[in-house]
Amino acid sequence: MRLPIRAALFALAFVFAPGAATADDAVLYKNPDCGCCGDYAKYLEGEGFRVRVKETTALDALRRMSGVPDKLASCHTMTIVNYVVEGHVPVAAVRKLLAEKPDIRGIALPGMPQGSPGMIGQKEGPFVVYKIGRRAASGQAKVFATE
Repeated sequence: MRLPIRAALFALAFVFAPGAATADDAVLYKNPDCGCCGDYAKYLEGEGFRVRVKETTALDALRRMSGVPDKLASCHTMTIVNYVVEGHVPVAAVRKLLAEKPDIRGIALPGMPQGSPGMIGQKEGPFVVYKIGRRAASGQAKVFATE
């Protein structure tokens, strides 16, 4: 196993450990060359979250270990409490996740939609945030929230 993958797995195990984070603490894993991910972290900080940004070149391995299906992938992966948040998810959906505490792995806004938090451009339609289930997805992703 290569060192970056080992480091990502260790970090992921720490973040998902009981008591490792409060509802306001998040760890955002991003590629060192991606600027929009840092902008997303600043957006969340502006909404009252504490965000630690960790640069890694092992995002694909991190996503697999987090249970994020390829079809829901984006440019960064964030962990908060015991959930994974994939992509430029609007803060209302993150707050809904933390308030409702559903029995899912997390939520995702696939791709890099224009106008989403941290992304430039005009919003072209509603953002559909999907659930990341506890088990491997067998079929169509289920909607968690629409903004």
